Amino acid sequence: MGKFEGKVAVVTGGTSGIGLTTAQRFVSEGAYVFITGRRQSELDAAVKLIGDRVTGVQGDISNLKDLDRLFDTVKQEKGHLDILFANAGLGSILPLGQITEEQYDTTFNVNVKGTLFTIQKALPLFPNMTGTIIITGSTAGTIGDPGFSVYGGSKAALRQMARNWIMDLKGTGIRLNVLSPGGVHTPAYDDLFGESLNQVLESAKDAVPLSRLGKTEEIASAVMFLASEESSYVNGIELFVDGGIAQV
Repeated sequence: MGKFEGKVAVVTGGTSGIGLTTAQRFVSEGAYVFITGRRQSELDAAVKLIGDRVTGVQGDISNLKDLDRLFDTVKQEKGHLDILFANAGLGSILPLGQITEEQYDTTFNVNVKGTLFTIQKALPLFPNMTGTIIITGSTAGTIGDPGFSVYGGSKAALRQMARNWIMDLKGTGIRLNVLSPGGVHTPAYDDLFGESLNQVLESAKDAVPLSRLGKTEEIASAVMFLASEESSYVNGIELFVDGGIAQV
């Protein structure tokens, strides 16, 4: 039996990268997992890869009707929720002077608005108001990088919201924590950096104290900790899984 035997988990942004690897880990530990993704073809491929004990629900977390459909599906199929990994997010690079209204709106609508309402709409499904919520933050919310002000600002907003949300949840059995990865080589990195990817990978050797980018498996392991009873007295923290880059 796995540590999450009989548990029900939702992983938003579960079609690739950190979300997909984490969903696979939850299933391997006995949980039933619902994953979301914006593109149906990628969602279908992820469900097929995960195999058993998984349901895919297509949707965009910035669309509140899509969120309603997600949690209606969870309620109809399982009746409750034990673990929410609010992982879906996006980002793009534009320096001050080139930032557009479209970039700002898209980033904050998904990363902030979408995450906020993902969590709020999930709350009624936690049995007796007990369970765990993990939010994907980022070292970009703590340290500065050229061109990342909008993305970093959105992740910093989530960190501050989390400080307030644990007070709103005081007296319940729900724990809420932020997990902030450093650089992790995912398909999103390929899209974000394109031809500059190799340069980014090389620069990580100098910038990161562990001299490399992270792996999705390493982030998933941290999620497993925060979602389990092993972290039963951990609440409201920001756990950096970053090779040390935000710590120096």
